[in-house]
Amino acid sequence: MDKKHINHDINLPLQLLVSFDQVMSFYDQYVEDENHPYHKSAVEIVKYLDNYPELREGIKDFSKIEQYSDQIDLILDGLFPQILTDNEIKVATIPFSFQSFYYTNRLKTILKNAGEDYDFTARNLAEKEMYLHACVMILNVCYGYKIDLKRPFYFDIPDVNLGITKHYRVAFNGDFCQVIPTENAPKITQEDVHLLLDNFDNIEVWKEKFPQDSYIFKGFGIMNLFDVTFDETLSSIRSNLLRSDDNLLTDVRQNLREFFNIKDLELGYSVYVSGKKEGKSITRIKKSESLIFSQEREISCSGFFCDGIAQKVFHKKETLAISNVDEYGERTEQNSFYQRLKNKGIQSIILIPINAKDNGDLAILEIASPRPYELNSVNQQKLRDIIPVFEAAVTREAESFQNILEATIQEHYTSIHPSVKWRFYEAAEKYQAALTENVENPLVEDIVFDEVHPLFGQSDIKGSSLARNTAIREDLTIQLQLAIDVLKGALEKANLPIYEELAFRISEYLDHTQEGLNAGDELGILEFLKKDIYPVFRHLKDTDEDIAKLVNTYMNRLDDNLKVVYEKRKAYENSVTILNNKLANYIDKKQEEAQKMFPHYFERYKTDGVEYNMYIGQSLVKDKTFHSLYLYNLRLWQLQNTYEMEQVAHNARKEMDHDLQVASLILVHSNPLAIKFRMDEKQFDVDGAYNIRYEIIKKRIDKANIKNTTDRLTVPGKIAIVYSQDKDAREYIKYIKYMQSKNYFGKLEQLELEDLQGVSGLRALRVEVIYQEDFCEKSSITIDELMEELK
Repeated sequence: MDKKHINHDINLPLQLLVSFDQVMSFYDQYVEDENHPYHKSAVEIVKYLDNYPELREGIKDFSKIEQYSDQIDLILDGLFPQILTDNEIKVATIPFSFQSFYYTNRLKTILKNAGEDYDFTARNLAEKEMYLHACVMILNVCYGYKIDLKRPFYFDIPDVNLGITKHYRVAFNGDFCQVIPTENAPKITQEDVHLLLDNFDNIEVWKEKFPQDSYIFKGFGIMNLFDVTFDETLSSIRSNLLRSDDNLLTDVRQNLREFFNIKDLELGYSVYVSGKKEGKSITRIKKSESLIFSQEREISCSGFFCDGIAQKVFHKKETLAISNVDEYGERTEQNSFYQRLKNKGIQSIILIPINAKDNGDLAILEIASPRPYELNSVNQQKLRDIIPVFEAAVTREAESFQNILEATIQEHYTSIHPSVKWRFYEAAEKYQAALTENVENPLVEDIVFDEVHPLFGQSDIKGSSLARNTAIREDLTIQLQLAIDVLKGALEKANLPIYEELAFRISEYLDHTQEGLNAGDELGILEFLKKDIYPVFRHLKDTDEDIAKLVNTYMNRLDDNLKVVYEKRKAYENSVTILNNKLANYIDKKQEEAQKMFPHYFERYKTDGVEYNMYIGQSLVKDKTFHSLYLYNLRLWQLQNTYEMEQVAHNARKEMDHDLQVASLILVHSNPLAIKFRMDEKQFDVDGAYNIRYEIIKKRIDKANIKNTTDRLTVPGKIAIVYSQDKDAREYIKYIKYMQSKNYFGKLEQLELEDLQGVSGLRALRVEVIYQEDFCEKSSITIDELMEELK
C-alpha cells in the first residue's frame, strides 16, 4: 500500500474495517461441498487463512495491510486473475478514504508513467463530501431508500512519456461491503429523510442524524477504470446546448429526463435584468420560456419570491432546490411563487441562476417535477458537471440577442449617447418581443425623457462670417487679377476688341468684389469665368507660348478640387479646424470626468466654434437616484470647463494663421422639461409647446444686445451667463466669486438684455476671463477639488 495515500484523519459516520470476510465465505462454501472442484484447494486455503483471523474480523489500522500482502494476494486471486492483470485497469480500495491497496499490472504501469508527484485521487470527489456520501450509502443499504447521489467520477492521470493527460471513468463494485449499525446509531424516520434531502449543504444536520462512527463499514471495494472522455448523456447535453434552434429546449428537456430518470420532468428558463422604477427595485424579464411566468414583463423579486429565494438565487447566484412545494407554501404563507407552482402542478423544482458574461443578464433555469422529493438538494449536485455548458450557452444567446438589439437600434434610431442607450435597448426589446408574439404591425415606441434639466453652452468664433467673407474676397481678387493679366498679355500680342471687352468685364467684377460680396456673388463670378473666359484661355494656350505661360500661371493657382484660388480661405478654414478640434477634443475629454459625477445626456456640435447640449434628471438613468446636487455639480463643471476652453482657444492663437477668438455663452434654464427622440431627424429635441421657448432662446441668444445699447452680449474675453430667475444668478455669483479668488475671473457685470422676438425678461452675468499664458489641462482644477473648496 502506497503510504502517501494513507489518511489517518478521516471523519465519517462509519468505522472503516478492511475485511475479506465476504470473499472468504466463498471458500467456506467450497469446503462444505465435497463435490465442488475447488473443495480440496479451498480446505487448504481456509486452513491457512484461519491463522490470520483479522482478515475476517477487519483491519482497523490500515498500515497493517502491508504485512498481510501474501495472504491478500491469495484471497484476491479470483477477483484479480493474473491472465487479465495486464489488460484490466482495476484496483482494490478502502471506500471513503481515498486509499487503495491492490492494483493490476496495467494500472501500476499507468501510475508509474504519471510521475512521482501524481496523487491517485478522483477529480470530482471532494474529501469534504465523503461524510455525505457515506450517509446516503447508509440510507440506501440499511434503510432501503433509493436516494440518488450517483455522479460519474473521473481520474485525470498524466502520462509523462506522452506529455498528455488521460481521463478515466470509475465503475465501483461494492459487493464485498457490509454496513452495520452500532448501538449508538439513531433510528432514521421518514421525516428525517425529508429534512436531509433539503439540507445537502448543512453538514451539521447530517452529523446529527448520522453521528461519527455510529455505523461499521466492513469490507473493501473494487474500482474498475475505463479510458473515456465523456459520459454519453453529458456529451449529448453539451452538443445540444451548442445549437441554437427551435427544438433546443425540447431536446435538452429529454436529456435531463434521462439524466434524472424522471420521465415527465419539465424544463424552462427566463432571462432577467435588474433595475429601478419609481425608486423601487424591480427585475425585468427580457426573454422567457418559463414554467413559472407567462405574460409578465416585470416582477418585484422580494414581492413574488420569498426573501430566501430572492437572496440566494438572484443576489448570491446560488442554485436552490425546493423538494416539497406544499411544505414551501406552508413556510411562506402560500406566497405568489408557491401559488404559481401549485397551479402549474409542480411539486419539486430546482432553480439554477446563470450569469451571462459582460452584459449583466441573469438566466434562471427551471427544472421541475410533478412529484415531491424527486428533485432535491441532493440530486441537484448531479448538475455540477453541466452548469458550465449552460453558462456558455446563456452567454452565447445573450451575445446573439445583443446583436439583434444593436441591429434594431441602428435601423430605427442612430448612434446614441451611452448614458441613454439603456432606454433604446428597452424599446428594441419590446419591439422584438412584439415580433416574436406575432403582433400585427408592431411599432417602435417613442423615446421620451420627462423632467430633465437642460444645460446649453457655446464657444463661438467671433466674427467668423466676416473673416470668411474677407478670405473669399481676397481669393477672388487674386483670381480675377490673374485673369486680367492673361488678357492684357493677349492684347499685347493681338489687339483684338474681344480681349479688351472681357478684361473690362473682369475689372467690373473685381471692383465689385473689393467693395464687398453679397450672397450668390461668388457663384456668379465663377460661372462667368467658366462660361466666357476659360474657352478663350484654352484657345490662347494653343496659339502662343508666352500667353500659354500666363494661362498656366493662372491655372496653377487654382485648387485641384475646387477649381478656384483657395489660399486665404484655406488658411482661414485651417485655423477654424485647429480651433474647433482643440475645443471639441477638450470638452469631449472633460466629459468623461463629468459623467462620473452622475450620468447625463451630452451632445456636441462643431460649427464655427463648439456648442453643446446637456440634460440631467431621474428619467435618464436606469438604476441610480437623482438629486438636485448633481445638477449644481454639473453647472459648476460647465462654468469651470467654459473658462478652460477660453484658455485653450487663447493658447491656440499662436498656432493659427488667422487670429481667431471665441465668445463664450452659458444658458441657464430653471425649469425641467421633456426631450423626445425625433425619428425623422435621428436626434433629441425638446418636447411640448411650452418647452419650445427654450429652443427659441438657444437659437437667438448669441445675437442679443445689452438693453438700450447696440452692444452685443457675447464678446471675446468674457463669458456670458444668461438667466431669467434671480436664484440662478445668486448660484452663479457664488461660483464666480470663488473663481475670482483664484484669479481665474476679473470684473463681473450684471446686465439686462433687449427683448428677442418672442422672448423677453432675460438677464445676464458677464465676467472677464483672465488668461494664463502657460495654461495646460494638467494644471486645471478638477471638479472634485472645486466642490471641496466651495463647501
